Amino acid sequence: MTSKLYKRTAVLVVLTIMGLTLAACGDPTATTAPAATTAAATTAAATTAAATTAAATTAAATTAAATTAAATTAAATTAAATTAAATTAAATTTAAATTAAATTAAVATTPPAASKEGTLVIWLDTNRRKALDPLIKDFIAKNNIQITLQELDFGSIRDQLKLAGPAGQGPDIIIGANDWQGELVANGLIDPIDYSAKASMFDPVAIKAFTYNGKTYGLPYSTEAIALVYNKDLVPTPPKTWDELKTVAKQLQDAGKVDQGFTLQQGDPYHAYPVFTGFGGYVFGKAADGSYNPKDLGLDSAGGKAAAEELNSMVKAGLLKKDVTGDIAKDNFIKGKTAMIFTGPWNIKDIQAAKVNFGVANIPMMKVAPRPFVGAQGFMISSFGKNKLLAKTFLTDFIATNETMKAIYQADPRFPAFTSIQADIDPFVKAFGESAKTGDPLPAIPEMAGVWDAWTKAINLIYQQQLDPDKAISDAAAAIRDKIK
Repeated sequence: MTSKLYKRTAVLVVLTIMGLTLAACGDPTATTAPAATTAAATTAAATTAAATTAAATTAAATTAAATTAAATTAAATTAAATTAAATTAAATTTAAATTAAATTAAVATTPPAASKEGTLVIWLDTNRRKALDPLIKDFIAKNNIQITLQELDFGSIRDQLKLAGPAGQGPDIIIGANDWQGELVANGLIDPIDYSAKASMFDPVAIKAFTYNGKTYGLPYSTEAIALVYNKDLVPTPPKTWDELKTVAKQLQDAGKVDQGFTLQQGDPYHAYPVFTGFGGYVFGKAADGSYNPKDLGLDSAGGKAAAEELNSMVKAGLLKKDVTGDIAKDNFIKGKTAMIFTGPWNIKDIQAAKVNFGVANIPMMKVAPRPFVGAQGFMISSFGKNKLLAKTFLTDFIATNETMKAIYQADPRFPAFTSIQADIDPFVKAFGESAKTGDPLPAIPEMAGVWDAWTKAINLIYQQQLDPDKAISDAAAAIRDKIK
């Protein structure tokens, strides 16, 4: 992605143990980019996840074709950068002197705070800042240091690091998505983190999500994945198998109770991935340590072709429809026009607001156990920070604790990567987390960026009935191999 300058919100929280000074600067007009499909997406994403995003997550950083889901994460997610003219903002200062603290508030558009020796600088978005603000005083008091929390739009954290890090103007720590790793590691922007002494406290899939080339590059705090969301008034008990899901969907359609019994949005590899894995397909093969092998592309494997044929047969049978986007799928579910969808936690607030009587369940068993993409978010240490030992201590001794992880969850309810607080959370969030435990980490390798477009095109051709499914997925695989070789 082309690096550009951004207009940003600069929210600085500087707590100084000598006099305990708290300074905060905030721009009320600032917005925070969604995490991906994670698709979602995260995030999709990531590597780019078609989730959102994810997905997401997430998913996304790295572009997610699925609403990177986002993410995403697809997801996972490549943020679209826009140039912004330098802006002079009026500053307002309010001072309240006490024996313990003084607080100063101002609006500013200055460059992001940079690491300097003795001052730990963390780049993060609004939700994470809200979680950490009230907690870092204790860490400061115990360690006699300064901490600056620099609030940025989530999507620009990675891009700002690419610009500022090598120039010595970056942070010590960033908070971001796991699918950023491939690009950040390849460009020498983040360092490995050794928290093996506390590894047992984290969900294994979360650690895998932040593992790249056999090393861990992030301390995770949340994971997310899609699951089966169903209308309890139409489907009292979630189907356990894929064949049962198709049978229930057809019965509802034949009875005229819904327009579509089950909806899987078109042209969305992030959401279609469980079908591919459920029929024995995969994106990239894995090494013994769980890392992805870009030389082993599995979309046109026997299982991948079986998945493409399954989508094709469902379209022909009227169990899937073309031209259905993620937003249409959600809207139809809210209106009772469809009874079951694959979606992530990013859509739950809208579904709850519509007062739908719904449930969340694991994706039904197919030929083999289906695996959704999993997006994760966590803390990463900059290669250019001036306080690397302090940054590691902060993460292992302060972040990786029940109190901090619970506060982060309460500020931004995603399934916690820290296992000790997973029991006492929202049941819907927990259900999505259980789905994530069955999934594959969204690939963070750079080659994943070359997968989404061709894979999306193949699924579109199948839904539109414009090409034989075997040829559609074979052509996609050939295009991907040509692109990533």
